[in-house]
Amino acid sequence: MAYKKLKRGLIGALVIGASSAAFAADKPKTMTGASAEMLAVTCAGCHGTNGASAGPATPSIGGISAIYFEEVMVGFKDGSVKNTIMGRIAKGYSDDEIKAMGEYFSKKPFVAAKQDFDAGLAKKGAKLHDKYCEKCHAEGGTSAEDDSGILMGQLIPYLHYTLGDYKAGDREMTKKMKKKVNQMIKKEGDAGFEALFNYYAQGKK
Repeated sequence: MAYKKLKRGLIGALVIGASSAAFAADKPKTMTGASAEMLAVTCAGCHGTNGASAGPATPSIGGISAIYFEEVMVGFKDGSVKNTIMGRIAKGYSDDEIKAMGEYFSKKPFVAAKQDFDAGLAKKGAKLHDKYCEKCHAEGGTSAEDDSGILMGQLIPYLHYTLGDYKAGDREMTKKMKKKVNQMIKKEGDAGFEALFNYYAQGKK
């Protein structure tokens, strides 16, 4: 009788253990077991609380598309998007952790930076945006739904640095973006970018 009870107990323990293992296998494979909120806090030093950057040259990431966040972070991690600092930082997260952070930040409000801008250039920039940028950066550069980066409300130094990365080939333009950028440079020169940046510096359409 004692043997039978022991046998049933062992079988029960094995079933519970197997069920626990199966449950654990279904959970995201994170390196630390930290929640999305805990992971997001590690970004605050540069990108601000809840992704609202205080500058001077880091983007606000609260409210951006989860897909866009994930694509860029994976790019930093595998080296396809070059960046000295983020290239090192991104390697410290698993793909599941990156996905969790993307979902977290996508649910936070986007906070536009408060900065000075030239109203005259901004007016010209609005027209250039409509002509060259609106199809990918919809609603005047405010939409996250197109899975592109939010431009409206970002800090001008960040926009300058990012453009420099694209021009240097450290970040690859899509075919559509490259075509539009080349068209604008041919017609407007670098002055066109200054107008665009002042338009985005307004923080609203």
